[in-house]
Amino acid sequence: MREVDVAIIGAGPTGLFAAYYAGFRGLSVALVDALPEPGGQVTAMYPEKVIYDVAGFPAIKGRDLVSNLVVQAAAFGPEYLLGVRAEKLSYQADRPVLSLSDGTALHCGSVLITGGLGSFTPRPLPAADSFVGGGIVFFVPHLADLAGHDVLIIGGGDSAFDWAQALAPLAASVTLVHRREKFRAHAATVERVRKLPVRIVVNAEVTRLHGDGTVTGADIVVKGGVAETVPVNTVVAALGFTADLGPLAEWGLALDKRHILVDSTMSTNLPRVFAAGDITEYPGKVRLIATGFGEAATAVNNAAVVIDPAAHLFPGHSSDAG
Repeated sequence: MREVDVAIIGAGPTGLFAAYYAGFRGLSVALVDALPEPGGQVTAMYPEKVIYDVAGFPAIKGRDLVSNLVVQAAAFGPEYLLGVRAEKLSYQADRPVLSLSDGTALHCGSVLITGGLGSFTPRPLPAADSFVGGGIVFFVPHLADLAGHDVLIIGGGDSAFDWAQALAPLAASVTLVHRREKFRAHAATVERVRKLPVRIVVNAEVTRLHGDGTVTGADIVVKGGVAETVPVNTVVAALGFTADLGPLAEWGLALDKRHILVDSTMSTNLPRVFAAGDITEYPGKVRLIATGFGEAATAVNNAAVVIDPAAHLFPGHSSDAG
């Protein structure tokens, strides 16, 4: 069994910043993630998405933010345990023991859960049920792959409009279809997309996909109308994701649906177990990357005192180290 001060479950932006901050506090860190590379959902789903609400960056792509966070954490040498899942939590000598899916066991001073949405699965596209072929994606890891494509985006949330905005300069055409007239996406993003050469079709559904081996077209039916067939090379099904906590749900954590309840110190109801980022819930919670960064620092500082009662809750500013 290996010893580590802080085991961080989830190597997304919040987990990566927590790894930096724990290193700054002189704590050893192991970062655990079921995905094969750091970045969490940002790397897996939105690497090309431009993020506008991270302090100090007027605009930054998801992959660039993750890269910067990895470089920042690297100063303190965290250990990455990627492609493995946190399975079980037990206690030995009042300290957590984290058992991983590859058989590794970590004896921890504390555990910090920064798992974002938990395990996530894209919602299926009904029109794809009877279609056998390629060309249907749920996110776009590399925008350049769709250069020159006729792209059909299905959905009315932030992701749908983010993809429309990002692909408009590259694709041959972009059509966005939503089954309602109102959108869930941020109003400012919707207005930006309306000014682009993007066709927006509301009160409509995609009822059928055409193609042999790969998609070549789609039938769009506006409510009360007839089907219109449009040329399509790629369908982006931005219909959202379902998420669950996976094995964490069996640990005895106090939950609000799929979110972990924490107090003002980011402590859970389990001894020496903290949580930060989108996976947490408390009164007034706002789910932003920027919020997760602050929660990570709060969690690490409080974990440091639990690990070593002689430690100070606030160690000073990182700029003081120079």
